[in-house]
Formats: sequence, C-alpha cells, structure tokens
Amino acid sequence: MVVDPSNQQNLLTGPVAPLLRTMTIPMCYAVVAMNSYFLVDTFFVGLLGTTQLAALGFCVPVAMIVGAIGVGLGIGTSANVARSIGAGKHHEAARISTHSLLLTFLVVVLISAVGVLSIGSLFTAMGAPSDVMPFIRDYMLIWYLAVVLFVVPQVGNAAMRATGDTFTPSRIMIGGALVNVALDPIFIFGFGPIPGYGLQGAALATALSWSFVFAASFYVLRFRKRLIEYRLGGLASLLESWRHHLRISAPAIMANMFTPIALSMLTAIIASYGPQAVAAYGVGQRIEHLAILVVLALSTSLPPFISQNLGGDRLERVAEALHKVIRFVLIWQMVVYVSLVLCAPFIARMFTSDPEVARVIRLFLYILPLSYGLQGVAILSNSSFNALHEPKFAVLLSVVRSFMCYVPLAYIGSVLDGVAGLFAGAALGNVLSGTLGGVWVSRYIANHLR
Repeated sequence: MVVDPSNQQNLLTGPVAPLLRTMTIPMCYAVVAMNSYFLVDTFFVGLLGTTQLAALGFCVPVAMIVGAIGVGLGIGTSANVARSIGAGKHHEAARISTHSLLLTFLVVVLISAVGVLSIGSLFTAMGAPSDVMPFIRDYMLIWYLAVVLFVVPQVGNAAMRATGDTFTPSRIMIGGALVNVALDPIFIFGFGPIPGYGLQGAALATALSWSFVFAASFYVLRFRKRLIEYRLGGLASLLESWRHHLRISAPAIMANMFTPIALSMLTAIIASYGPQAVAAYGVGQRIEHLAILVVLALSTSLPPFISQNLGGDRLERVAEALHKVIRFVLIWQMVVYVSLVLCAPFIARMFTSDPEVARVIRLFLYILPLSYGLQGVAILSNSSFNALHEPKFAVLLSVVRSFMCYVPLAYIGSVLDGVAGLFAGAALGNVLSGTLGGVWVSRYIANHLR
C-alpha cells in the first residue's frame, strides 16, 4: 500500500505566507478543540466547588506531561513523514506512519500502567492535601485508562499534517471536543436515568469523546490517507524505523516534558498559598493555552512546512517563513494581552464565585500574558529545531527555558512578593528564553544558507 499523492499538499513551491496561513487557520480551531477539554471541565467542575476545582488544578500538569509525550512522538512522526514526502518517497512515508502509531500505542499503555499505580505518591509529592486526594484519584484513574484513545490519534494527526493537510485533523479534534461539551454536564451533574458523577463524570465524558477521536482518526489514516499498513515489514525493519523515529522523538519528548514538569514545580510552590491559589492557577493555565492558540497552531503547521522544504533543499523558504511567523506572533500576542486585561474581571467571575480564587485569576491575567509574545517565539524556535532534524538544540533550549529561566525566576519572585512575584518572575523567564530562542534558530538557518 502506498500513499496517494493526491492527498498531499506540495509545500515546496508557492508564496510562503498564504501557504502557512492556509495550514495554520484549521489548526487554530484544532488547538481550541484540544484545550477545550480541560477548559470545559474547569468551567463545570468550578460549579461543584473549590475543592474539586483544586483537584483538577493538580491534575492539569500531569495530563500535560502525558500529552507532551504524545506531542514528542508526533514531532518525530511529522518530521520523518514530511521529509519522505518532500523527497518523493511515498511508500516510505506510509511505513514510517504505521510504525510510529504502533510505538505510540505501546509507550502509552506502559505509561498508563505506571500512572495508575503511582497516583497516591505522585500527587502527594506535588502537595495535594488529603481532602483533595479522593477527587484526584477518581478523575485520574479513568483518565489514565482512556488516554491511549487520545495520544494515538494525536500522533496519527501529526502524520496527516505532514502531508500538508491540517484541515482533516482539525475537524476530527473539533468533533471530539463537541462530544465532550455535550457529555460533560450530563455525566457531572446527571440527566434523566444517568446519575451525576461529579469530577469523575468529567473524566468519563472525556474518555467517551476520545473514543470518537480514535475511531475517526483510524478511518482517515487507513482509508483516505493510506498512511496505515497492516504489514509491518519484519522485526528488523520495525526496529530500524523506531530507531530513526526515536532519534527525533526522544529528544522532542524530553523537550516537551520540561514545560509541564516546570508547571508541576510551580504548582507545588503555589500549593503553599492554599487550595484557592492552586484552583486559580489551574484556571489560568487553561486560559493561557487559549491565549496562545495561534502560537500552538503555528507550532504544528510550521514543522511540516520546514521539513518538506528541508527534504527539498529549500532552506531560503524556511528562513522567510520563520521571519514572517515571529514578527506576526509578537504583534498578535500584544493584542491578546490587551484583550485579556480588559476582560479579566469577567473571566474570573465566569469560573468561580470564590473571591480569593477570582483575585488570583485576575492577577495571573494582568501579569503573565504580557510575556506570551516571546513565550511564543521560544515555542516556535523549539519546534523549528525539531523540524530541522536538530532535536539536541530543541532539548537544550527547553532546559534553559524551563529550569534556568522560568522556574528559578518564578521562585525568586514568589520569595520577594508572593503569588504576584511568582507570576512576574515566570513572565521574565518567558522574555529571556524567547529572546534566546529566536536569535539562536535565526542564526542557525542563516549559517546553513551561506
């Protein structure tokens, strides 16, 4: 079975800006859909009470760590599939996609097993109080058992994007998000013969919506994109394919895990200020992902463009694309910041009736989003290095960003001025790491064009 070239978009020719715009706009909708899971959960769980909202706040960084593993595996898949397509090797692209999906399935099953066994010890280490732990356990047990239904399609969608098609994976993610929105209130509060399961109901709704995503992704990959083969090609071929895949995805996983690990460390620091602060920080993180949705969309649409042009030896197009994207992100995120500042009181009231939680949410929105432009530059620099098949640089940049800038400066800020100082320190970390990343990746490309 081979990849049908008619299902692919040629990214080696044509104006750069319109191509990126065509690829990125559908991914904006997909990013909204992906982040709506926790955002919708946060909204409905907030109606249950501060304790449940705090429990969900503790779950967010752990869920992000597992999601980061999926993103890393998807980066390796996208980089290799896109480069093969750019070089005209369509059968190789299908083989790489199939092997990547199998590897993802095995990795996530292992992670889920370890996760279920370590719920108590992990969240206790994160500072979760004893009255919050039962709610965390109810949510994460279901979440761990179902997460394979999300991560495998996440990697499959990366294979679709490698062909230049961002519209189809976007529609799949939007469909899953709509299912979650419909089921959340039913399973959380109950409806007709279905009893209300509280926080556990949010996890059940998410699991059912992921089932839809899994089925839809498999159908498209197998029957429309021809990116799944039933024949694996023998153990030697499989292991060789995994070796090439992990050369990019293993560092990418490390790089992407650093951010949620850093967030977990910040959650532990914030936990010392009480459950209201943790609840507010969890809400802030959900809002942040929507605030930088364009950046997140670009971080998934830009790599296929870079990798295809790398395979086609068109680095001058890569340089042009990166310059345009960075300039746009800096301007766009400033507009977003002004909008968040104006809407901060309304946003806080929408998620909670607790005055202390609302106060910290407003504080978050007044300070951290000011740095989202350069945070976006850091994210795009990281994804660009992976797409350029330089994962070691992506890992190094992530280390500097998370553990030499973001966390240390946030901690110093918290010592100096409590929660407000923590947010200010984190913002400064974004500014420093974004400046470094933008200069670094731009010079790298310029040196290889000489």
